[in-house]
Amino acid sequence: MTDLLAAIPEAPEPDWAAAFRMPIVECGEPLEALGTSQGFLVWPAYHRLGVPNAPAECHARAGVFERLLRAARQLPDGLRLVVLDAWRPFAVQQHLYDTLYEILRQHEPDAAPEELTRRTREFVAPPSTRAEAPSPHLTGGAVDITLCDRDGRWLDMGSLFDEATPRSYTRHYEDASDDHGRAIRDRRRLLFNVMREAGFSNLSSEWWHYDYGDQLWAWHRGEQAALYGPAQVQPLEALWRQQLHSLPGSS
Repeated sequence: MTDLLAAIPEAPEPDWAAAFRMPIVECGEPLEALGTSQGFLVWPAYHRLGVPNAPAECHARAGVFERLLRAARQLPDGLRLVVLDAWRPFAVQQHLYDTLYEILRQHEPDAAPEELTRRTREFVAPPSTRAEAPSPHLTGGAVDITLCDRDGRWLDMGSLFDEATPRSYTRHYEDASDDHGRAIRDRRRLLFNVMREAGFSNLSSEWWHYDYGDQLWAWHRGEQAALYGPAQVQPLEALWRQQLHSLPGSS
């Protein structure tokens, strides 16, 4: 049986070049709306925060949906998962990357571009729509999550969601010596262990970011290939055309 408060092991920062070289064997799982779930809560953070082009619903691959349910069932009574983001359009990924890079550049005007790029990549994956190397969230395999109590009040996880500081590193509180720090450490351990048990990998610089099936997951776990390439939420017009073309006699 999994120790849900086991220490979070040390993990390297992603080698993005190596991760993006992982082959993709697309399994064809559809994107599904997570907001229909009764097993966890959904709060589409970027839409609520007014980020341009951010969708009002969180979508993820079917396998991710099932594993989120599996992780949620392992939580102690009174705690629930909250999904903050999942499938992310390229425009949103580009906006987040460019915005953080510019903020860092303004904060540290003497920093070299390579250093600014490295710092930005700690908290926002490089934007990419390439079929062989898509951004993790573009695949529907990456999710951003947190914990809340039974009434929906978010727990203190030691940093804000998307906070671009060292406190966001998953292991930041592992050596905490005060009661408050140890409480945060245990919440992060709980989240990490239920998600790992469900098959996810974690991005070491973001306690909230977990992957299943994408190239980052494949790189972290030493898999032979990723399961998910780029995905797209189909607009109604595309669904109608697809349905009509599937009718007998359609060319």
